[in-house]
Amino acid sequence: MTLSAPKFLFVPVSSAEGVGEYMRSLIVANEVKLRWPEADIQFILSRHAPYSSTCPYPVALLDDTPTKNIKAVNDFISFYQPDFVIFDASGRRSQLVHANNFGAKVIFISQHKRKRSRGMKVLRARVTDSHWVVQPEFVIGDISWLDKLKLKFIAKSEPIIIGPIFVNPSVNRQAEQLVHYGLTKGGFILLNAGSGGHQNGNGYVVEEFARAAVSIYQATQIPCVMVYGPSYPGDIPLVEGVTTIKMLNHEALIDLLDAAKVAILSGGDTLLQAIALKKMTLSVAVAKDQNHRVRVCKESGLTISSELDAQLMTDNLIKLINTDSQLALQSALAKCDCENGLDIGMTIISDLFDYKFGAQQ
Repeated sequence: MTLSAPKFLFVPVSSAEGVGEYMRSLIVANEVKLRWPEADIQFILSRHAPYSSTCPYPVALLDDTPTKNIKAVNDFISFYQPDFVIFDASGRRSQLVHANNFGAKVIFISQHKRKRSRGMKVLRARVTDSHWVVQPEFVIGDISWLDKLKLKFIAKSEPIIIGPIFVNPSVNRQAEQLVHYGLTKGGFILLNAGSGGHQNGNGYVVEEFARAAVSIYQATQIPCVMVYGPSYPGDIPLVEGVTTIKMLNHEALIDLLDAAKVAILSGGDTLLQAIALKKMTLSVAVAKDQNHRVRVCKESGLTISSELDAQLMTDNLIKLINTDSQLALQSALAKCDCENGLDIGMTIISDLFDYKFGAQQ
């Protein structure tokens, strides 16, 4: 290996449902490529994840999420011999140890308290060079005094709260998107339920979002944009007043989110990205691990929430845009210090790079 071609291995949680960990890893990978154009970048993904066939980087496919394929991941690390391994909410201790034994700088990304606690266990923390927490502090809170003492005893740094990771909106890209879809900035409502793969007893939850889009347009005459997500397997209908989109890359989604009057979102990563962008949102938890996040964001005055019901979503949205609750939400968002964590993460990677290779590049 030469210093001009550092090897980066991304190992996000991947499945037929969620897409957040993969998207976050892809964003970081793209920034790595900008920083080191000659970098060799590789992903490990489940073959059942819809995005496994569209990843712009080489992919090693597994029969399940990487955490459940311990030997396959370790065998690939032995073969690939990466300089950096980024485990996004994934990885068994033995996988982190194996990467460390091969001399890789190990980054572990956690997105809720249970994952953060796992990342602070002594045997994992010893082989982790940097632990990122991609939640704002108001959502996840501080670690305990006992965890702080434990990490100090083994001479490891505390997890770094960097907040949500996303690509900042681009004026030029956004203008192109608006023209392409025939939209005006601030003149439409964006709806997105994440990957589109989440289901409940009534089917795919994104379909309830789509029904809400129709109902909202009929009630307000405000155009809606419905982004179904890559994991939704159904047909995309044509509906008056609703621009229906199968899927968008991350940059396009962020540009439309920034341009929307208000967004109706699931309680995944995009909700926190919207808060960092100071965008008004109506949030709906579509998975168990989203309930806490939605509740805390609501209690902090940074979103309003709704049950997964098209009529309730419509009623709550109309209430938001027609009452003083809009002013209260905008005020709370303006005061919130949640920002884009991408620059923080890239600074950490650059520092680890310099430590590993010296200031030779």
